[in-house]
Amino acid sequence: MRQIPVDTTAATVMVAKPPQPKVKDRRTGEIATDIDTGAKLMTVDVMFAANDEVEILSITVPETGISGELAMGTPVALTGLIARPWENEFNGQKRHGIAFRAVAVTSLADMAAQTKAA
Repeated sequence: MRQIPVDTTAATVMVAKPPQPKVKDRRTGEIATDIDTGAKLMTVDVMFAANDEVEILSITVPETGISGELAMGTPVALTGLIARPWENEFNGQKRHGIAFRAVAVTSLADMAAQTKAA
């Protein structure tokens, strides 16, 4: 499936909802894992502001890619962000959308604190 890289250099990105485990099956509560590495997958909702528009995006990221305290309002950097269009059919209804995935979500507040301490 096609993956589209997302340029975040001109965007302001802040945590809207702290990381939560990504649930693969809501009926069983099974947590999703990365196919390649087996790492547990997390979902982080972020406020993505660019070009005078603001959206809340739900980003999937491996648990190992989450660094720093990601409380609501924390400015973050998104490493390796891609968008992937998806489509499926369930009970005769077609659904489609865009899924977002990142290699890492890193707190910029932690970096600012380290810079001030130095």
